Amino acid sequence: THLHTHTHTHTHTLVMGIFGTGDLGRSLGLRLLQSGYRVVYGSRRPHSCGPVSFQVASHAEAAKEASLIFVCVHREHYEFLTTLTPHLKGKVLVDLSNNLKKGIYPEANAAYLQRLVPGADVVKGLNTLSAWALQNGLLAGKQVYLCGNSANAKQAVSEMATKLGLTVLDRGSLSAARELEDFPLRLFPEWRLPLLVAACLMGFFYFYLLIRDVIYAYVETGQDISYRIMISLANKVFPIVSLVMLSLCYLPGCIAAFLQLYRGTKYKRFPNWLDRWMLCRKQMGLVALGLALLHAIYTFIIPIRYAVRHKLISRMKNNKTTPFYFDNKEAWGTDSFYVLGILGFFLYLLLGLTSLPSVGGSLSWREFSFVQSKLGHLTLSICTAHGYIYGWNKFLRPSTYKWYTPPGYMLCLIVPSVVLVLKILLLLPCVDRSLTRIRQGWERNPPLIEVNKASSL
Repeated sequence: THLHTHTHTHTHTLVMGIFGTGDLGRSLGLRLLQSGYRVVYGSRRPHSCGPVSFQVASHAEAAKEASLIFVCVHREHYEFLTTLTPHLKGKVLVDLSNNLKKGIYPEANAAYLQRLVPGADVVKGLNTLSAWALQNGLLAGKQVYLCGNSANAKQAVSEMATKLGLTVLDRGSLSAARELEDFPLRLFPEWRLPLLVAACLMGFFYFYLLIRDVIYAYVETGQDISYRIMISLANKVFPIVSLVMLSLCYLPGCIAAFLQLYRGTKYKRFPNWLDRWMLCRKQMGLVALGLALLHAIYTFIIPIRYAVRHKLISRMKNNKTTPFYFDNKEAWGTDSFYVLGILGFFLYLLLGLTSLPSVGGSLSWREFSFVQSKLGHLTLSICTAHGYIYGWNKFLRPSTYKWYTPPGYMLCLIVPSVVLVLKILLLLPCVDRSLTRIRQGWERNPPLIEVNKASSL
């Protein structure tokens, strides 16, 4: 009760200053006003800054009145703050700028600001917020970062950010400002490796199948089937790469498990390549889901293609009296192929939904682990079986190996088959028991210090 009363009083008596009347400054001021704070703007031309529904004063007057000031101007305009040094002494300055000119300035913007105004307590933070998010109130639960040399200053900014509905993460001293300034300028860093792998796989399989299907038919029989490049060829590449990407989500887990078994401990770091691989498994799975969705869409449009309709009509005209033999084995294989494809795609969607923060956050650790691990391997098994049934007995036919090369679906089954075999080995009781002990803290060769302590006892 005492803490609540103190915070309530503090909120209504604290005056927030904002240097800068641009879109970001105005949006921030509106959000602060709605949260119960009093806002005063500091401007070079307080009487000609446009329609602002707040108190607007000169920089010096705003600095005198406010105890916490947001600097919403670019680094190039920081020089005016040197004239306000007497008024900013003991005040908290929140730097919201970003490193837009990366590599030009030798020091972070916040560090430069602290050097210009040594008497103030500079806090770097809230720089990941946009004017659009502030205007539309999209702040609930959003994570922001803070860093600064003064614990009291960071505490004041943290209380204000919490009042706005933000989640605050303290990144330490002001030396981390450069890292924080680079955050908003990152372009999908977690997606680079998965997208690169997917692009390389798609390029390889596309040209591989282009040679086997289109070029082979033109060279050997003189038949031009280049029209298949648009849909038929793409509809082979998408499922192939999707299955490989899905198996690559679970392969690093198997490698890590065998590495722990080999080392006999869980306290040694994984190699950097394996660590990076494991951190982007979610993105790899989502790329695989996107390719599976494209495969489903391309499959649905097959009956309406001109080439398929032309082939069907020609076959019906040429076989008016010849009865069509019903192959029971072929019917079982075709139905099993489609059923496994539908079930695999359904589980694909289930895995994708649970990867969403709003869905995954509502699950317990055991539920999330069950979905992503148990159902994930089940999805991989079903999709792999879908590929095996597609091949059926085609691998026995010499015509399958054009120019002595295996078809694409055979190549794509190698990685998922290896992953499933490794997973089966890890599920063996003798292996699973040892791995469970290691993950619970047991070590095959404990450190010598612990051994000496145990022997002395």
